[in-house]
Amino acid sequence: MNGALADGYATITTDAGLGSASDAAPWALSSPGNVNLYNLDNLASVSLNDEATIGKSLIESFYGKLPEFSYWNGCSQGGRQGLMLAQRYPTAYDGIAVGAPAIYWTEFFASIQWPQQFMNMLDIYPYGCELDAITNAAIAACDGLDGVTDGIIMETDGCLASFDPFQLVGKTINCTEAGGKLNISAAAAAVTNATWNGPITADGRNVWYGLNPGADLTGNSPTSYGQPGIVATNCTTGTCTGAPSFLGLQWLQYFVVKDPDFDVSNLTHVEFDRLAHLSTQIYSSTISTDDPDLSTFRDSGGKLISFHGLADNIIPSKGTQKYFNTTASVLPDINTFYRHYEVPGLGHCFGGLSGEPTDLFAQLRAWVENGTRPGPSPIQITTSDGVVQQRILCPYPQRANFDKDCGDTAAADCWSCAY
Repeated sequence: MNGALADGYATITTDAGLGSASDAAPWALSSPGNVNLYNLDNLASVSLNDEATIGKSLIESFYGKLPEFSYWNGCSQGGRQGLMLAQRYPTAYDGIAVGAPAIYWTEFFASIQWPQQFMNMLDIYPYGCELDAITNAAIAACDGLDGVTDGIIMETDGCLASFDPFQLVGKTINCTEAGGKLNISAAAAAVTNATWNGPITADGRNVWYGLNPGADLTGNSPTSYGQPGIVATNCTTGTCTGAPSFLGLQWLQYFVVKDPDFDVSNLTHVEFDRLAHLSTQIYSSTISTDDPDLSTFRDSGGKLISFHGLADNIIPSKGTQKYFNTTASVLPDINTFYRHYEVPGLGHCFGGLSGEPTDLFAQLRAWVENGTRPGPSPIQITTSDGVVQQRILCPYPQRANFDKDCGDTAAADCWSCAY
């Protein structure tokens, strides 16, 4: 809220009645074995419309008139909530800006636990340095696929298709965790590959997306600023064990199994598949925001902008891409009210080598208030050499294309949008 206040906005936020806890333990269960659905509904949707109604009422009481325009701005959970507003409360806000939205909530939360489940099934937990070395090798191999060497993978699909983590098995690396040199294991390559490709069922079906090559799998990168890695392990005792993110772990324990003491470390592949399926079966209508029919939001004059970092280390960027494409198939005039931007090098909402796309909100306002459709948006990146460069983001499915004849990768004018 501080930034909005500093910019002169009247602003409001909500804790959905759940308090300040960062995890679900204090509010998820009303009693042993019983999910507090009232609390979950508040988080999922109810508090969002209440917040808009109360906020506008307070503004009217103080200023003597309702706001001329109202906007939502949020990332991650806030991104999911922004899409919930567009879908379920389409007249609450005139403009909605969402970053890294957790759209397909139930699929995505099971996917967070997938790398840990994969390691549990292997009964091998690689050192973080092995996973980091594979990530760094992928960046080195795929960095230039877009024609520019800057330490950022823009062509993530091309990297996934061309880079084989198993080629690094046996390579010697320095590893502080292991107390010296270490050879990259086949298990580390397999875990990385499983994380990049996403959850696969016991009968071989790929059921959700993985993180892109280049994402910080372990949370060890200094540019992740403490964001946890979903493939983290704990090797402090000399024997590595899994260190699951509380996000995926608590979703399965508190909401799917409804037992905070449930041990997920011994699940078979089939048992994990069953819990992942139950997650969607039980909660999709409550908290997922994958309804592509935004016609009421569109018809009310609403405008929507989303962005997602291609180096997001928590929520797969392809989920947001899928939602945009699905919405476009339902509403072919999607570009009249919805723009999506993919941000190479950006982690989860922040972090990575890319800065946050700070101009998108101003472009949203111009679209709502003046009818100016957003086009390219400025972005600042810091290369792997520490050089700050000015670039542009392009509305999906366009990509930023470097003009080699222009010659300066640090000049935004040398970049243009192309399909």
